[in-house]
Amino acid sequence: MTATLGTGTRGAATARTTPRQKLLLTLLLGSQFMIAVDFSILNVALPVVGEGLGFPLARLQWIATAFALTAAGFTLLLGRIGDLFGRKRLFIGGMALLGLSSALGGLATGPEVLLAARVLQGLATAAVTPAGLALLTTAFREGPLRDRALGLNGALMSAGFTTGAVLGGLLTELLSWRWAFLINVPVAAVVVALAPALLTDSRIVCRHRLDVPGAVTVTGGLLALVHGLTRAGESGWTDPGAVAGLLAGAALLVAFGYIERRSPAPLVPVRIMRRRTVVWGNAAGLIAFATETSLVFLLTLYLQEVLGHSALATGLALGVLGIGTVVGGTLGGRVVSRHGSRAALLAGGTVQALATLSLVALGTSGGWLYLLLAATFVGGVGNMVLIVGFMVTATSGLPDSEQGLATGLATMTQQVGIALGIPVMSAVAAARTGTATTADTVLSGVTAAVLVNALLVLAGSLLAARALRPGRAHSLV
Repeated sequence: MTATLGTGTRGAATARTTPRQKLLLTLLLGSQFMIAVDFSILNVALPVVGEGLGFPLARLQWIATAFALTAAGFTLLLGRIGDLFGRKRLFIGGMALLGLSSALGGLATGPEVLLAARVLQGLATAAVTPAGLALLTTAFREGPLRDRALGLNGALMSAGFTTGAVLGGLLTELLSWRWAFLINVPVAAVVVALAPALLTDSRIVCRHRLDVPGAVTVTGGLLALVHGLTRAGESGWTDPGAVAGLLAGAALLVAFGYIERRSPAPLVPVRIMRRRTVVWGNAAGLIAFATETSLVFLLTLYLQEVLGHSALATGLALGVLGIGTVVGGTLGGRVVSRHGSRAALLAGGTVQALATLSLVALGTSGGWLYLLLAATFVGGVGNMVLIVGFMVTATSGLPDSEQGLATGLATMTQQVGIALGIPVMSAVAAARTGTATTADTVLSGVTAAVLVNALLVLAGSLLAARALRPGRAHSLV
């Protein structure tokens, strides 16, 4: 059964979830929300963590980068391992690792231990996210139930990013930054305890061998690419380390494509990458995550450097964006069910672009906060409708045996988009502001980057909707 990309419904409107599916959905969505919170929970606490453990200022960013680097680099590989050896065991093992690594981070006494904990958390994320999504998509057949499940999943994941920022500020201010780690431990323990009874995918899904050359080149390529992007965001696009990382990443990914065409059991079968839904769905997802996460970064600069708000106040202000994403997640599944995933990509991207474009009008007085709150709420709704459209498009029309691969690709898209957006938008803002750091110059850089952000999401959603218009073949060739 293939995805409906145009208008029309995707199954009976009376479809209902069973009690077991509701329990399974609660477990999987709770774990995905927890993973999303981990992405951002330490961001507002980084200076406090640095002071507590003696991190040099120049290395502080690596607390976040170590997590993102590992999560992006190993997602595709671990998603395929779940296909080969069973998603249930990968999911449970990943949650156990997340709990243990969180305990390690919460009890860390030095920078090296904390960075090791963040690497292990990233590895756990790379296992849990594609395995959890694959378990979700195989538990619900294509149609309204899967659309709603993916909509709720997207809403909670996006809300988790914002919740992490707010929760990190609250925990740091009221208790200690260590609770940003330790709060994961009991949640992970509950999931590990309940998962064996609720999850049924314990059998081996596929008996093919693992494509080791493909795994090495794609993992190395993604690690090098994300490392290069991170260095570019920190030191500029001419930094030798950034250039070397980007070139090495590109070379390894080209080698990966060459290997996959000749492998008897490829990590990513060429036939999947020829599917228009997979290619353009992931392209739209890449833009959705790159633009919205980088917009949060830009608005953080605006709120703190231009309006002078504290980190906690900034997190609370951006909480409106989280509310918008929850609303968008509930609407996204309905839009896909009634009008198709192509309509969700087009409508969500257009709403996000227009809401983001309105932020170009921001000024230096506190009264502009009302525009920011309204625009981020509306933009959050649009972004989540776009993300639900991306997830449905990128995972539809494939057999259950390849859902781990499809969700691994989608998760990799998400991770790379998060890593890509901030350095690109930071470079745009820096090109406008130069070395000046006054409120007016920071505002000038922020508005320039916001304009680029809005145009990028509008162009991306229009191109994806055009490529997926009804009547076109699913294959690219």
